[in-house]
Amino acid sequence: MSDQIRRRQARSETVDYSDPVELHDSSRLRIELIPFYVGSSFTAKIIRYDKSQDWSQTAISLQSSALRRLHEELSKHLVVATREPGNYLVIRTDGSVDDVAGLDLMTVARAIAQLLRTEGIAEHLSRLDLGDQILRALRTELRLRELRDAVAELTNHLREESADESVYQSWCERHSWAFGNAYVVNDALRSISATDQVDLLLPRHLGGFRDLIELKRPDASVLNNDTSHKNYYWSAACSKAIGQCHRYLDVMHSEVAEGSLRDSPEVVAYHPRATIVIGRSHDWPYDQHKALHGLNRRLSDISVITYDHLLAQARRTLDLMEAPDIDEGPIQGLVADDWEPDEAPF
Repeated sequence: MSDQIRRRQARSETVDYSDPVELHDSSRLRIELIPFYVGSSFTAKIIRYDKSQDWSQTAISLQSSALRRLHEELSKHLVVATREPGNYLVIRTDGSVDDVAGLDLMTVARAIAQLLRTEGIAEHLSRLDLGDQILRALRTELRLRELRDAVAELTNHLREESADESVYQSWCERHSWAFGNAYVVNDALRSISATDQVDLLLPRHLGGFRDLIELKRPDASVLNNDTSHKNYYWSAACSKAIGQCHRYLDVMHSEVAEGSLRDSPEVVAYHPRATIVIGRSHDWPYDQHKALHGLNRRLSDISVITYDHLLAQARRTLDLMEAPDIDEGPIQGLVADDWEPDEAPF
């Protein structure tokens, strides 16, 4: 059987065709597949010739969607045909069906991760003995999917120039890892006193000590330029946020009783730090990034980053997770001052 395919134009010039493909031939019966091409669309006709009836013909025409469906079903059933009787979960992958047994673990994990969106599949897989290797690969792929989706979501919010603080509050609550892998999942608790609530309390891996995050509008100004003295200084919105965090840190210090917040002994607030997320910096010149870095260094226990810096940190974490041959141990996360000006977030 030749692998050469010749596509020729029909006399009508509205359709192309290629040579008939013999599917079956016997003393009484011949079956051929006639491929047709209309632009980039593929259709086919299956013709059955009855030799005993003077080569009478029976034809079945299949459109491209039906042909794809036929291909998918044949691929699945050919795999099952080599197995013993039983119930099978057939996973479609990007690889050849004949190579299913030789697929790498990450390919299988991606296929299973896609299936987990189907109702009932997760419960079924939980009862299977998939082995430690495939489970580790599956956990990695699911984590990568979460990170990719999170980065895409934040990117879209910023590109659409959404200024709704609640949108970013929700994103940060779901993806606190973007502030660095030194942190674990944020606390549901937000009250640090009877009258004060912070946007986020993030526990650190080491000791569970809490840091706080204060979110401001992404369309707020961060730095002003004093052209007469050739320096940048905090904007009014940023100065207000810094003063607010200074008070929060004082309140947390005064509320601490033997190392934890009153009425919440599990929350350890010992020498906490605060991170303010405010404004945009994707179009800043180098000297403005440098000024922010310098001003941050002069603050004590408070750092200011923009939403573009937060996005850059999230992307860096994703890049580290996607890097080949990476250890499964903790990934070193970024802190606010680790971001360099030449790392454009867009």
